[in-house]
Amino acid sequence: MPTANEQFKGVIKLDIRDSKPDWKPFELKQPPKGAPNILIVLYDDTGLAAWSPFGGRINMPTLQRLADNGLRYSQWHTTALCSPTRSTFLTGRNHHVNRCSCITEGSQGFPGWAGRLPAECATIGQILQENGFGTFWLGKNHNVPVEDISSGGSRSEWPLSKGFDRFYGFLGGETNNWYPELVEDSHFIEQPYSPEDGYHLSKDLADQAIRMIRDQKAGSPSKPWFMWFCPGANHAPHHCPKDYADKYKGKFDDGYEAYRDWALERMIAKGIAPKGTKLTPINPMPEDMANPADAVRPWNTLNADEKKLFARMAEVYAGFSEYTDIQVGRLVDYLEKSGQLDNTIIFYCSDNGASGEGTPNGSVNENKFFNGYPDDLAENMKYLEKIGQPDTYNHYPTGWAVAFSTPFQMFKRYSQFAGGTCCPLVIHWPNGIKAKGEVRTQYHHSVDIVPTILEIVGLEMPKVYRGAEQYPLNGVSMKYTFDNAKASTTKQRQYYSMLGTRGMWVDGWKAAAIHAPLSSKGHFDKDEWELYHTDEDYSESTNLADKYPDKLKALIDVWFEEADKNFVLPLDDRSALEILGMDRPKSEPVRTRYIYYPDTEPVPESVAVSIRGRSYKIVADVDLTHEASGVIFAHGSRFGGHALFIKDRMLYYVYNFLGISEQKFVSKVVNAGKHTLGMEFMREKAGQYSESLGTTRLYVDGRVVAEGPMKTQAGMFSLSGDGLCVGFDSGDNVSQEYSIPGRFTGGAILGVAVDVSEEVYLDLEKEAAGALSRD
Repeated sequence: MPTANEQFKGVIKLDIRDSKPDWKPFELKQPPKGAPNILIVLYDDTGLAAWSPFGGRINMPTLQRLADNGLRYSQWHTTALCSPTRSTFLTGRNHHVNRCSCITEGSQGFPGWAGRLPAECATIGQILQENGFGTFWLGKNHNVPVEDISSGGSRSEWPLSKGFDRFYGFLGGETNNWYPELVEDSHFIEQPYSPEDGYHLSKDLADQAIRMIRDQKAGSPSKPWFMWFCPGANHAPHHCPKDYADKYKGKFDDGYEAYRDWALERMIAKGIAPKGTKLTPINPMPEDMANPADAVRPWNTLNADEKKLFARMAEVYAGFSEYTDIQVGRLVDYLEKSGQLDNTIIFYCSDNGASGEGTPNGSVNENKFFNGYPDDLAENMKYLEKIGQPDTYNHYPTGWAVAFSTPFQMFKRYSQFAGGTCCPLVIHWPNGIKAKGEVRTQYHHSVDIVPTILEIVGLEMPKVYRGAEQYPLNGVSMKYTFDNAKASTTKQRQYYSMLGTRGMWVDGWKAAAIHAPLSSKGHFDKDEWELYHTDEDYSESTNLADKYPDKLKALIDVWFEEADKNFVLPLDDRSALEILGMDRPKSEPVRTRYIYYPDTEPVPESVAVSIRGRSYKIVADVDLTHEASGVIFAHGSRFGGHALFIKDRMLYYVYNFLGISEQKFVSKVVNAGKHTLGMEFMREKAGQYSESLGTTRLYVDGRVVAEGPMKTQAGMFSLSGDGLCVGFDSGDNVSQEYSIPGRFTGGAILGVAVDVSEEVYLDLEKEAAGALSRD
């Protein structure tokens, strides 16, 4: 190898002031000249008939402003679920190609279900970042494998590894909007202030978004940027300031069937739905194929309390949506004042149809859905005035999911019907779109967003990226629609598949397999298929299978072609409890004993010890003073979790069962000094809803100080957030016996062991004490 002097002979000089190098040691790629800024605002769980610009009752002043000066799309579709749709926004490839068949919590070993972006799918963030754009991601992620969501986990799938300069938000599928589990860039952080001081996640995200753009412009004023803004809205829990919910008092008292009639009339008047569009039934699934958890109870069958409760849940959802839109408005106002708005293309949309996860009765704790546990009207009514506040983790009933997805069949998760996939989209770009306030009816899909961005900025997806030959883009650009309302749809086909549901759209015709998601019915070979001519039948209301059997067969054949090309098979329609609770590969070997120490960040549930459906023991070695107080161990929140703590010098163990009841075990006064404190739950049988029933004993130095029956939930404490903590409780408190963060003071915690083996408690106590003392 030549030396530096030999390599650069005739260039290197003794005095740099006499040197004029004729090589370029490094050259930054410059963005295409005149390239616009790009802002994607991606809501969750919002059907086409929810928002005012599309005919809904939810007032969206920012979205209305953008729609009046831009375009609304009436035939824009998604995958019917959040993680998969978001993966298409990242890469421009179909969700199974992205290995994202369903939410990341449901990943499996099959190719289309792996839950990790393959190297063959470069992201839009990576392409723009390498071509001179600043890249920012705020809010929801839900594209990181659950086993990686921890401080000790791999960062390979985190946003900063996928082409984003900055990230501020949450990694899981949902979070408490009052007490979110926050990540900044590549580390977990505490929320900056409390709800008592005015905190709400939507407001925080808007603050951070403005700050990120302002910071970039301070150092690189000519550099364009790409921002993906993904609020927690409108996913459960539906949280908003009370005055925003109160703005909608009485506006949903007529019920969801009346809302559908009202909304369809307005959708037709606004040009979203064609004249003559028919409403579909509120319960269209045949009884032998329907999932009871997705049924709608007709409004006229509800009693007065149910109507009052259900209407309030819709009011809170509407307030949540509008409040978040106001926060987006602050960002848009900043762009206008700073002279950036005209050359910023804004995509404002949602990732799937309205959510039916509230079941027929709605819920004050959505986690019951993921635990397969029913809601109780009397319990929910106790929270009527608190819905949307920190005391609740609420979700409206399925009736509103159908209403907000008017005029289509069903809702989120049902990929064969437009109720799950047809979502609102507004595109606003003053410098690039001449049309104002118009509707576009061309059929498109979320997989088309990346090709649209690439055409707008004048870039192409590389054929090889970082040594990996790239999968071709599955989407097509929508730019041709900007100034040509009558242009024919350039998209030719789009397959659908989600949680056991299947659909195939080709040139204005659609085949839909009649199968419910998460129904555990299987036997996909026996599915009946329906046929709709979507060019003539916007709401997919008229089944033409008997009239055109050859057309139907051809579409089914195309679905199998697409399934083969896109890694779709095998199909899985197991329940949420089964899919979320299944064992999956982890970087750490399976073990029965976990040891945790203070002064560490919360351990996310995906990698923390699982006590679901089994006996377990908790042992803590502590050194107490007479002033000792606070949390020794906590995992979960007030909506499901358990905690071991000291209060008034007494040892408490509380298991909060799905927010329904705090099961408490309390000792007498524990004196100052070194102690081994703990508890043991001995599972004896399963309850009606797979919950574990058994006996709990509370121990102080090997002596039983409290004992009694207890039940534990079958599923996770939460879909995401509220990790396992030692010495404090993060996010929302498990028990009302202490306040957040409940930090332990007046002594020392040496460590906490959690054991899920069959060993008896006293044997574990001796082993754990030794292990903790050695560390």
